[in-house]
Amino acid sequence: MISGEYKHNIDTKNRLILPVKLREALGDNVIMTKSVDRCIALYPSDSWAVFTDKINALPEMQSRKIKRYIYSSAVEAEPDSQGRILLPLNLRVFAGIDKNVTVVGVGDHAEIWDDELWNEEVNSGEGDDIAGQLINLGF
Repeated sequence: MISGEYKHNIDTKNRLILPVKLREALGDNVIMTKSVDRCIALYPSDSWAVFTDKINALPEMQSRKIKRYIYSSAVEAEPDSQGRILLPLNLRVFAGIDKNVTVVGVGDHAEIWDDELWNEEVNSGEGDDIAGQLINLGF
């Protein structure tokens, strides 16, 4: 289970130090791609395989735009000896990331958010909507 919220900075070489707990959960190889939200999704290899299997199982006419969106920005990264990964320019621009980020665990993957965008996300007032969704799902 990948969970938690961590505040970090991007260094001058556009690298992010992955928190130790997340590094352990993500493993030695991660795949980064654009999320449907304005953040970078980080998948461990096994979760990426499950995710892409679902996409690949869709009929071509349904999945072609999804495949373009996800696969065109996907890159593999291996944390260096200090646990840093390089964040590619295209993903940083997409997510509005400059310096300060929040890394959050969301179950099967992690997300890297620009601090300001993360604060907007968590303070958007969607708590009532989430509560309603949980009730509808029987929680």
